[in-house]
Amino acid sequence: MSFWVPDTIATLQGAVSDTLHSARAAAESGAQGSAIFSELLHHVQDSHELELPWGRVELPAFPPVHIGSVSIDLSITKHVVFLWVAALFVIVLMVAAAKKNRKSKIPTGLGGVVEIFVTFIRDEIALPNMGTVGLKYLPYLLTTFFFILTMNLSGIIPYGSTATGNISVTAGLAAIAFLMIQFSAIRSQGFGHYLAHFTGGVHWALWPIMIPIEVLGIFTKVFALCMRLFANMTGGHIVILSFIGLIFLFKSYYIAPASVGFALFVYLLELFVAFLQAYVFTMLTALFMGLGIQTEHQEHAEQSH
Repeated sequence: MSFWVPDTIATLQGAVSDTLHSARAAAESGAQGSAIFSELLHHVQDSHELELPWGRVELPAFPPVHIGSVSIDLSITKHVVFLWVAALFVIVLMVAAAKKNRKSKIPTGLGGVVEIFVTFIRDEIALPNMGTVGLKYLPYLLTTFFFILTMNLSGIIPYGSTATGNISVTAGLAAIAFLMIQFSAIRSQGFGHYLAHFTGGVHWALWPIMIPIEVLGIFTKVFALCMRLFANMTGGHIVILSFIGLIFLFKSYYIAPASVGFALFVYLLELFVAFLQAYVFTMLTALFMGLGIQTEHQEHAEQSH
């Protein structure tokens, strides 16, 4: 026993030492991987600095505003900057296209490109979903489409950022859509008739069930608009980062061609998704507005028969 105990203790000490060494190496490797992944996610996440070719620029920060127990941070972030850039770009682009088309009866160049989108939204979105009344709301639909499209595309350019990848931005767009949906329905039906639709035309005994369902339904529509745009614009960036992250996960240059190839494919797919999501958001907004507008016309048609 006197010879066995020291050997056993030495063996246990060696095992503990090896375990600690492995744990330390794993921790260091995990920390490096976490740092690399955090650096990649920096492009997707919102931050208080801008990435520029010559470095990073800190954005001004303001103290939060407290309203009761609610704290609101009004500091300028990266997504806010690109939201402003998108708004300015759309204003300048539309003004330039309008001036160009005013001088020429046949749109060409920039005016011709904008005219294609305007005609498409008018003929394929506004009129089919809202009827001729949709022409009154065409400026809102056009603004929504071009604004969302510009924000979607800004995340594809180098050093850019997708403002629609921020749920606060998509929630704001959905809130405006909600107001326009209710406004168009009230304007078409009248306030009293608009409220009557929450009963669903059923017996008054069923109103306690029907009214909460109808109220929940009007909020569910805009919630779907918010989450669909946010998830689709964020998901593409995450997939690209996942493919690039495989290079660091396998720690091999041999995986790089496949990872970069798939990432490039998703990158090109995101270009299509940017147009698609701007179209889907605009089309669904027009559809929801049209449901309230067309209800009144359908009832008048039924009464005439």
